[in-house]
Amino acid sequence: MGQDQFTRRVVALPLPVVEAEVARWVADLPEVAAQIGPRFARAESRQRAMAYLQGLLSPIERKNGWQLAEQAGERHPDNFQHLLNRATWSPDAVRDDLRAYVVQHLGDPQGILIVDETGFLKKGTKSAGVARQYTGTAGKIENCQIGVLLAYASAKGRTLLDRELYLPKEWTADSTRCREAGIPDPIEFRTKPQLARVMLERTLEAGVPAQWVAGDEVYGHDCKLRLWLESRPQAYVLAVPGNESVWQGIVQRRVKPLVDRLAPGAWHRLSAGDGTKGPRWYDWALVSLNSPLRPGWQRWLLARRSLETPTEVAYYLVFAPGTTPLQEMGRAAGSRWKIEECIEAAKGEVGLDEYEVRLWLAWYRHITLAMFAQAFLTVVRAQAQLEACETGKTLTPTDLLPSAAMAAAAQALLPLTVPEVHRLLWQFALKREPSSLHVLAWSYWRRRHQAKAKYYHYRRRLKSLAA
Repeated sequence: MGQDQFTRRVVALPLPVVEAEVARWVADLPEVAAQIGPRFARAESRQRAMAYLQGLLSPIERKNGWQLAEQAGERHPDNFQHLLNRATWSPDAVRDDLRAYVVQHLGDPQGILIVDETGFLKKGTKSAGVARQYTGTAGKIENCQIGVLLAYASAKGRTLLDRELYLPKEWTADSTRCREAGIPDPIEFRTKPQLARVMLERTLEAGVPAQWVAGDEVYGHDCKLRLWLESRPQAYVLAVPGNESVWQGIVQRRVKPLVDRLAPGAWHRLSAGDGTKGPRWYDWALVSLNSPLRPGWQRWLLARRSLETPTEVAYYLVFAPGTTPLQEMGRAAGSRWKIEECIEAAKGEVGLDEYEVRLWLAWYRHITLAMFAQAFLTVVRAQAQLEACETGKTLTPTDLLPSAAMAAAAQALLPLTVPEVHRLLWQFALKREPSSLHVLAWSYWRRRHQAKAKYYHYRRRLKSLAA
């Protein structure tokens, strides 16, 4: 097909997204401003917080204070640094607004709360919580901060909901270092599962509709977290390692040998939900464990086996009402990857990891505003997708099966993604061209700042050599 013929065909398609529709998306930003505006004591801070959010929604190369300020039309980064470090506002209050916003637009009784952690690679030793520690972001021990995150996933969308900064023991044991990083006193060491519990408790107490709690082995291995969830009661499906011990009657068994002894008929082929390439099929098996002290509820060991590599088996501990079907457990277990998708999208789209701050408070402020920016994109995508489905202009994953009519597929579009919503918002509504004076002013500021940094760097080196 020639280029001209292809262009004519594209122009002839009934495109569901046009400039007017993107303008309606931008009209939702005042809702966010109205929701978080009262959290800021001064009008200047309120305006800069919205400018900061819009900067996070921009496609600039790196979303640190300098580039966000330049993008927002500021003449220097001081005002944005003041917003993160010294202005009067509570990131926890804005987090509560974020939670209400997500529940309003994405809330679902079958929603799932998912916990996980991610690393923020850093240089130096001054940033709050930074240490040489293992991070899955790099797949090895690196100098980094670790954030424990909570995501909310429903049929309408998924987004990050809450956050806590993990402090290694070397930090909590050094009060002077904590004070220099602005960490509030008193501060005590808390494990990642303990931080997860803090977030889950305030989320569930706030009435967020959630049928399940999901998490990886870090959280599934913590029996105190599991028992706390059971005491509420709150259904969970938490991954555990193969050497995890479980009770059957008066006998304690390891989960891997227990699953290895299952008969072939104990396995059932079910989907863990739709992925980007359609249904994700696995073989599943269920083993009853000791009943909890909660009438009507049951504990199970759930095993998931790969079809391509049968030796690859994942294990989960499940607590749920006794009538819960295996298919529902598999759906909940298969949802854990959604928080990884949320973290990747937040880092790639709204600069979750691109901050350059050292203080405890500044970390929470940047992360909270980045999560709000991601939630906004997710809500816009959900609303646009709902409108498109109502007009029949999108394809669902099942429409992509080989049996689907090719003629119908050629006239439809794949559902909008968060990155695509991000691109359209910027190109049609948020994009601004800086004046030449603005560009030159920032060139002057950067060179002056770099010259000052060079001077102090050389001075430190000369002092060290003289010593």
